[in-house]
Amino acid sequence: VGMFKAQNNFDILDPETGETVLICREPNLGTITKLLRFTDYKRMTPFSVEIQTPEGETLITVKRGVSLFLSKVDVLDQSGARIGGFKQKFFSVGGAFDVLGADDTPLCTLKGKWTSWSFRFMAGDNELASVSKKWAGIGKELFTSADNYILQISDMVPADQPARQLILAAVMCIDMVLKE
Repeated sequence: VGMFKAQNNFDILDPETGETVLICREPNLGTITKLLRFTDYKRMTPFSVEIQTPEGETLITVKRGVSLFLSKVDVLDQSGARIGGFKQKFFSVGGAFDVLGADDTPLCTLKGKWTSWSFRFMAGDNELASVSKKWAGIGKELFTSADNYILQISDMVPADQPARQLILAAVMCIDMVLKE
């Protein structure tokens, strides 16, 4: 929770212990972008969010340039190589985008409902992961833009697959691309 902050900041916590597992920061934000973040043009501004260990080691970076209508987001690994990205769907009620591999082939689709804050990562009929918003209390919900999301990744997605990193990065995009 922060007041008058232009940067996107997220903490990823272990739901059982509350311990910080990863931190997500937007360290290099230009002056004009900062100013636009406080206007109706916030949805169109570029972002570059680094997902790091608590010790500061960058694991992945989620980047988007200026977006006029539909967002196209790139996900980079720790060496700066593109491992995939997201492409927002045109007419999606509730929000949806394709999760793309490094060669831009669709791996799965993020689908949301316009009546709720729940999202599912679907590969055909298989649910790879789900994201839901957790109620944070009346004070936090009414007076801040801070949100709490819960991510559950299926055992169908092996731990060493880039799809797992892309799903984690997509959760950042739910808030910045679909819910702003």
